[in-house]
Amino acid sequence: METLVVDHPLVAHKLTVLRDVQTDSPTFRRLADELVTLLAYEATRDVRVTDVTVDTPLSPAHGVRLARPAPLVVPILRAGLGMLDGMTRLLPTAEVGFLGMIRDEGTLTAQTYATRLPEDLSGRQCYVLDPMLATGGTLAAAIRLLFDRGAQDVTAICLLAAPEGLAYLDGEFRGSGKPVRVVTAALDERLNDNGYIVPGLGDAGDRLYGVV
Repeated sequence: METLVVDHPLVAHKLTVLRDVQTDSPTFRRLADELVTLLAYEATRDVRVTDVTVDTPLSPAHGVRLARPAPLVVPILRAGLGMLDGMTRLLPTAEVGFLGMIRDEGTLTAQTYATRLPEDLSGRQCYVLDPMLATGGTLAAAIRLLFDRGAQDVTAICLLAAPEGLAYLDGEFRGSGKPVRVVTAALDERLNDNGYIVPGLGDAGDRLYGVV
């Protein structure tokens, strides 16, 4: 498994404002959207392309276009929805699937309650959007589901990651022959006893949409 912590002053600045408890939901949503676009730039560095030739007003020019089948973007509901616009702004031709998963706060295990994905993902590059990589259980379950449907490789884009979550993912997919990549704005210190990232930014869903 490959992990990329994006080192860029704009990423660090936006993440700092997201962490601030005084940041209101509208500002949080806007900055999360902007931050995801910056992370997506790095996450799509290996997106598949095909060579093409186009005619400019002066002469033919060689270039590339995104290959088919189109990449699939999969936000994990509900917090992942707050990352979708930032991702599709960079990849407007990508297709979008949805995966509803919730973490049991007692066992810290993930349970799926909604799936809207193609049955056959053969040859597809998939990008999973999940703001917080905490214990890793939810993200591992989502990645496993995509591979079970034939995905070629999976990249997870997370605002924050904890060492425990990265270690769990690595243990789940090491030696599987399945390419897994995590792109994140920061690697935080640890998880607390409730499975929350420290220092973190709180509950991303609540910060995005309010407490419901």
